Amino acid sequence: MKRIDNRLNTIFSVAAALGACVFLAGVSAQTPPNSANGEALVGNWVINEELSDNSDDQVEQAIRDGGGKVPRRWFSRRPEDYYRGGPEEQELYDRISYDDVLTIEFSQPEFIFTYADDYRRVFHTDGRRRSTTANSFYEGGAADFSFGNWDGAALIVEARPRDGGFTLETYTLLEEGNRLRVEMVIEPDSFRSAINLTRIYDRAD
Repeated sequence: MKRIDNRLNTIFSVAAALGACVFLAGVSAQTPPNSANGEALVGNWVINEELSDNSDDQVEQAIRDGGGKVPRRWFSRRPEDYYRGGPEEQELYDRISYDDVLTIEFSQPEFIFTYADDYRRVFHTDGRRRSTTANSFYEGGAADFSFGNWDGAALIVEARPRDGGFTLETYTLLEEGNRLRVEMVIEPDSFRSAINLTRIYDRAD
């Protein structure tokens, strides 16, 4: 009888273990790891100017690297956000490099990034490509579009702005999720060299 009891106990233990594995697999399927990463980015963010690169400085560096000339200012100070503005098709560059606020929403696999003036970017992290839109279309029907991928806990966003340029943005959380680091490589179509820019945001929730 003891042998039979032992065998029954063994069978029940194996069955219980298999059941637990199936349950955990089901939970994992319902809650992908990247979903937790996406939810961690959700919130309202405000730029930390002391820790961030100066966008105008980085634009000027790219101009120099590309062989261009930057105006000399002997007795006058450069106005703030001096290089902001330009054609409508370059608006995305201004938003990611100059706006002081960013709101992130996430519903697997879709992100919504909202900048100042309610400028919105919608993109996905499930492998789809040209399926996302920014606020406005210009004549001809083309639009900014972005798509995201995960590299561990870092969100990698690639964008194709309307001017034919390119951006690569890496979003990572710091200090237990209370600070957001964004590393950017920005390549407007009219530039000969890329703008390298790091911006740091503080959580404002």
